[in-house]
Amino acid sequence: MPPRKSKSQQNQREQVEQLSFWSRLGASVSSPRVREIAGVLLFLLGALTLVTLLGITRGTVGDVWATLLRTLFGWGAFALPFAAFGAGALLLRRGDAERNESKVAWGRVFAAEIFFAAALALVHLIASPSSPATFAQIGDGGGFIGYAISFALTAVVGNVGAGLVLGLFGLIAIPGIVGLSANHLHNWSDTLSERANATHPSREKRRAAPPIKAKPEPIIEKSPIAKAPVAQPIAFREPPAPVAPVRPAFGTKPPMKTTTQPILTPRTRTRKRTPQIPSIEILDTSNEAKYGETDAKRKGDLIVETLANFGIPAKIIEINAGPTITQFGLEPGFVERRGSDGEIRQRKVSVNRIAALQHDLELALAAAPIRIETPVPGRPIVGIEVPNQSISVVSLRGVMELDSFKKKKSSLKIALGRDVSGGGITADLAAMPHLLIAGATGSGKSVCINAIIACLLFDNSPDELRMIMVDPKRVELVNFNGIPHLLGPVVVKPDEVVSCLRWLTREMDNRFTLFAKEKVRNIDAFNEKMKNDDGDTMPYIIALIDELADLMLSAPEETEKLLTRLAQMARATGIHLVIATQRPSVDVVTGLIKANFPSRISFAVTSSVDSRVVLDTPGAEKLLGKGDMLYMASDSSKLSRMQGCFVSDDELARLVHFWREKSITDMRDIALDPPWKNISDAKEGSDDDLVQQAIEMARGADHLSITKLQSKLGIGYPRAARLMDELEENGVVGPDEGGGRGRAVLLQEEPAATPKKKR
Repeated sequence: MPPRKSKSQQNQREQVEQLSFWSRLGASVSSPRVREIAGVLLFLLGALTLVTLLGITRGTVGDVWATLLRTLFGWGAFALPFAAFGAGALLLRRGDAERNESKVAWGRVFAAEIFFAAALALVHLIASPSSPATFAQIGDGGGFIGYAISFALTAVVGNVGAGLVLGLFGLIAIPGIVGLSANHLHNWSDTLSERANATHPSREKRRAAPPIKAKPEPIIEKSPIAKAPVAQPIAFREPPAPVAPVRPAFGTKPPMKTTTQPILTPRTRTRKRTPQIPSIEILDTSNEAKYGETDAKRKGDLIVETLANFGIPAKIIEINAGPTITQFGLEPGFVERRGSDGEIRQRKVSVNRIAALQHDLELALAAAPIRIETPVPGRPIVGIEVPNQSISVVSLRGVMELDSFKKKKSSLKIALGRDVSGGGITADLAAMPHLLIAGATGSGKSVCINAIIACLLFDNSPDELRMIMVDPKRVELVNFNGIPHLLGPVVVKPDEVVSCLRWLTREMDNRFTLFAKEKVRNIDAFNEKMKNDDGDTMPYIIALIDELADLMLSAPEETEKLLTRLAQMARATGIHLVIATQRPSVDVVTGLIKANFPSRISFAVTSSVDSRVVLDTPGAEKLLGKGDMLYMASDSSKLSRMQGCFVSDDELARLVHFWREKSITDMRDIALDPPWKNISDAKEGSDDDLVQQAIEMARGADHLSITKLQSKLGIGYPRAARLMDELEENGVVGPDEGGGRGRAVLLQEEPAATPKKKR
């Protein structure tokens, strides 16, 4: 017979069984499946509550439930369904096995409850100052909860005091809801102090010396925290105020330094900046297949047979397949010709005879247009370029991942496309030094400009590169507004472009002055000297103009003068121009502009005349469009045919989003007012002298036109028009007669009458 247990042992066993029961019950309740069920029920409860409060559905239980909520919370009852939705979403998220580690931020929940209660009381206090009890009874205002809180505070501190206390509690609860702390606010205040000092240079000079002499903090780079791969970005201190540590958008590199100073103003730098640039993973994966035509051999035999029918022996020695065309390398043969002495000799076929058979080859191959290079520059073959049946898309990422692009050391390298053999073509914008792009509408100019901008944004931070974008069409470049690289918003008004170019010219002159002071020749030497002296480097400036024809129509002389001066001199200062036009005529692409743009890209144009204007040779009129282009490099006179890179709108949107978020994370100011805003209405020289010169021109003349003022005084069209209006106000000329005719001069008799009186 087993021994009998005592009463204490039985009680202890019962307690252990009860604890195991409750532990099993808690484990079952905390299981992911139960949490998911609870989340779904909360979603259902929130939906039923919302439709009941809105009166969409009616019922006994629903009416009682809606009346209870309106009586207790008043207008705040409409927020309860959304709170149920949030709690349900949280339970569903915690029910996921992969995210089961997530914890509820009870501090934020408590802060949200405080804010809700304070809001109810404040709403009730404001909405019903005369009869708060009646207002709560009918379910308006803050309900009985808002009425109870507001009534208690009003009895203690009065109406005004109660409003102040409730507002204070609401403001205190907001940082707790969004997860802010005193450390965040302290960092923000430090950043705001730095901005204020940057805005007032005199204040910065007064406070800059003490922080340099006394460094209260040790060198942060030696801290073990900085060596951790997942550590928080380090806050480097720069005079006159410390920069707040911020969280980058991607990676853990230190943020770029924020400044609102002019570009040429030297700033003291206490560390080497490590700029953060976007990853190439932003672009879509390249799915380019191997280029080639399945019937390339048949086409080659057909070319040889067609030439043989016209008495021209030749053979195909190579076939280069590209994304757009397939180039057949043709070696001309020999024919027998009788010489002057009567002997028969072997002579090579003239390449001009092959070029004359272009249309016959198009007919035989059933492909047009065919371009014949006679010969291929630098090679003893004739190139016959036959369009492919389907054009392959050349992705920007595919070219940027090539070794030829990665090996270039320049920060201004750009990916242009792939040549006729499928090889990637890259260029250096600093060596060009300026680029002219021309082509008809829809040929690929804007896509080429977008690819150039994307390449520059992938390799340069705002401290290394700044941009000026001009888009009179208002549809291509305006999407880049908001990135920190821009010196100002995208210029869309043609009247503002002249001011922009004038400011850019002044910036070039200021940089030359600074180079002379530092005794350097160009921007590379200046930046190298600044790096050795631990000074601040100078960024490159790229000016991109999407349509030159609109500018040449509004102010031709001023635009041509400024562009020519920039193209001639701005290379040494790090200022480069990229200009595109869809109207490559001689009045838009003038001789002065073309002479200073040795690097040119021509897409498909409408005639051989336009091709000669851009490339000084025909051939661009035979291009296929949609990215098919001819590239003339500055260091080579031969033309390279290639298919330009394509970058989609989604890829550009992701790239722009990265830099916008990076700007917000780094607390960098986005340029809202361009630096040329102050000189947009500025007048060069004295207008009084111009008025006197115009009056002298008017005397003795019957009519005076704006064109005559432009040519005689050497001013632009906008200024000449303003001068003509001023002459009309002073009674020198009559009103505008329309039709482009000059205005009648009203000072014809005054000069003749005045000398007679003096005699």
